[in-house]
Amino acid sequence: MPAAQAQEEVDQLIRASNLDRNGNPKLHVQRQVFNQHNLDENFEPSKKPAVKVKEALRKKVSKCVCSLGCFKGFLLNLFPFFPIMKSYNIRTDLLGDIVSGLTVGVMHIPQGMAYGMLMTLPPVFGLYMSFFPVLLYCFLGASKHVSMGTFAVATLMIGSTVSKGFSLVSQDSSIPILTPNDTHTNTTNPLANTEEMSAEELDIRLQFAMSVSLVAGVIQLLMGIFRLGFVTVYLSDSLIAGFTTGAACHVFTSQIKHIFAIKTERYNGALKLVYTYIDFFSKIAQTNYVTVLMSLVCIAILYSVSTYINQNPKLKAKMFMPVPIELIVVVLATVISYFIKLETKYSVPVVSDIPTGLPMPNLKNFSQIPEVISDAIALAIVIFAISISMGKLLAQKHDYEVNADQELVAYGISTIISSFLSSAAPCASLSRSLVQERVGGKTQVAGLISCALLLVVILAIGPYFRTLPNCVLASVIIVALRGMFLQALELPKLWKVSIIDFAVWIVAFLTTVLLDVDLGLGCAVIFNLSTILFRSQRSYATLLGQIPGTDIYRDIHVYEKAKEVPGIKIFRFEHSLFFVNIEHFRSLLYKKIVNPRTLKITQKKQASKFAKANKEAELSKPQTQIVQSENLPDMPVPMDSLDMELQTSSNQISVNMVSKSVRECPPDLDFHTIIFDASPWNFIDVMGVKALIAVIGEFKAVGVKVMLASCRAGIRKMFKKTDFFKTLDNTNIFVSVHDAVLRAQFGDEPPPIQNGLTIEHEDANDEDNDTDSQIEVHYADDDVGSRKLVVISHL
Repeated sequence: MPAAQAQEEVDQLIRASNLDRNGNPKLHVQRQVFNQHNLDENFEPSKKPAVKVKEALRKKVSKCVCSLGCFKGFLLNLFPFFPIMKSYNIRTDLLGDIVSGLTVGVMHIPQGMAYGMLMTLPPVFGLYMSFFPVLLYCFLGASKHVSMGTFAVATLMIGSTVSKGFSLVSQDSSIPILTPNDTHTNTTNPLANTEEMSAEELDIRLQFAMSVSLVAGVIQLLMGIFRLGFVTVYLSDSLIAGFTTGAACHVFTSQIKHIFAIKTERYNGALKLVYTYIDFFSKIAQTNYVTVLMSLVCIAILYSVSTYINQNPKLKAKMFMPVPIELIVVVLATVISYFIKLETKYSVPVVSDIPTGLPMPNLKNFSQIPEVISDAIALAIVIFAISISMGKLLAQKHDYEVNADQELVAYGISTIISSFLSSAAPCASLSRSLVQERVGGKTQVAGLISCALLLVVILAIGPYFRTLPNCVLASVIIVALRGMFLQALELPKLWKVSIIDFAVWIVAFLTTVLLDVDLGLGCAVIFNLSTILFRSQRSYATLLGQIPGTDIYRDIHVYEKAKEVPGIKIFRFEHSLFFVNIEHFRSLLYKKIVNPRTLKITQKKQASKFAKANKEAELSKPQTQIVQSENLPDMPVPMDSLDMELQTSSNQISVNMVSKSVRECPPDLDFHTIIFDASPWNFIDVMGVKALIAVIGEFKAVGVKVMLASCRAGIRKMFKKTDFFKTLDNTNIFVSVHDAVLRAQFGDEPPPIQNGLTIEHEDANDEDNDTDSQIEVHYADDDVGSRKLVVISHL
């Protein structure tokens, strides 16, 4: 036979031995039973060296070497724009950046003016917000596709802070204003009802807007320096969706008065929307029908073009860029208003004068910092959560990384510097970012192009928008809110997937709507954390059973074929064990297995009854006969691990040796060992260790042995620190559940007896009988799958 053919037949035999009858691969593992102590002794696990504070500081300081290369690396990390420019391809990237930059710049103009009004400031401050932060972020930010600037939620939160601050200041001045504490009165604020602000009011509003922006930027910068980007994990997607939808209701409410040209009071605090709508509908008779008609036409045009043209899959592929419908509507409305004289003839409110030129740095705007710290914390976190989510989404789509800590530094620095130039805190815009990516934007160069367009508007074109009606800008904002309101369509899916996420969404939405934006966010975060705490306290627990013929153990309530191992209970608690859930752990353990305290009382009662019965039976107890055997095999037979069943007949003696794992159980119990599957435990604290020690002691008192399996290194380290091994020896901690099961079944040394073994012996009961006999020893399995040793004596 050729060598190649022989090798092929050998390979086929090997493959066949590794496949079952259905052709599926089989797993063959043959090893000794490992507890954690034996595994560590045989394989010598590496120990992490203890970190000393002095050594850690010395190591950190040694890295701080002042060199040109170190300084260069620092600058490249601080300004990701320059490494990106190294690989910039003018031929393939520049055209896409120019087109997307112009497109997004065109969107910035109407949105900036509209969201400037949303901050309760003149529209030009929205243009500043669309210029300075975008320019700075282009050099500091790592995201290539995010469009920073104005965003509804952020500008609404700034506007809310400005309104509350102005209300407080006005209480101490000659300007009467409605406050949160007297919302049931009819106090009015004349300046709040005028479209043009006085210089004094503008100065006060700027102080609060810039103060909250500066503090928010400082918070973001500190979070980036101390690597606190992980805090957004506490803001789940459901929370962000519910919060932004609730904030959209506030944005809509703030703009609906411009649609109807109704002057309403400014309310702050809880139920502000309720009081606003009560005031609004009480003045509905003052509606300006020209603004309503113009708003309806603008909304219809904006919605139709955006939905049926810009978002049409068939037309999108053929268009060079989306139709800049917002800018077209704004320009047309401005021209129509100028020639028809809507402001003078029909009393249509307009944006009025827009100053030209860039603002000068102003340090007086930060006089209200102590009053806005709490609002700034909420603003900083919301801006970061929304912006980083958008950045990571687009980065994943285009295969690059966005570092959350670097983004925090970029947001912080751009916000701090911009606040000195009368620009409020920026945020990533969902709509503009998607447009910038969709029309072919490649890098931050697109942001530079949009800044160039905005600079032209700020320096020269701004005054030409003087006759633009406010209702047109309100229409632009309302149509832009459509995407946020559509988030409510996810509720039926959330209800089916997770009731907890559904509840988080509802709570975030309702608290934001009924309370204020900052209060709603705080309540939503607290509720979200409480759900985590609740799930930690009410964790799932179950008993595990063995999949027949395998070393796999699964939930007996989920897998029908998983059967409990006779004499053994395997308990699995689906969470880490710490102070929050130790009582729940204990109650579930007692519920699913047995309460050792109750069992101990029962055993004491039964023991007293048995003791009394044994005394009465001692008088009638027969003499026991001793059977001696000779010529035993050299192989050891650990009979202490077996129970004996003796059956006699006229010609043979049958002795059944049965494993104690089936037969020897404490009174009133069908098990003798409990195994804790610790694989879900990520950590355990001191109270968790104390609870575990107490449970083990209680079960030991009633004769039940406890073992642990699959303990992580951190948990074993905690055991060592807390002297846990004085209660449970480390030889009772096993590397897997199956190792623990085997040790519980067969003890330290399983019976090494082979089938067909014969033992020569003499019958000690017959002194005159010199005839030798033989004993045949066989293994057999009983009905419950336990190993038996059957001994047959041929007399």
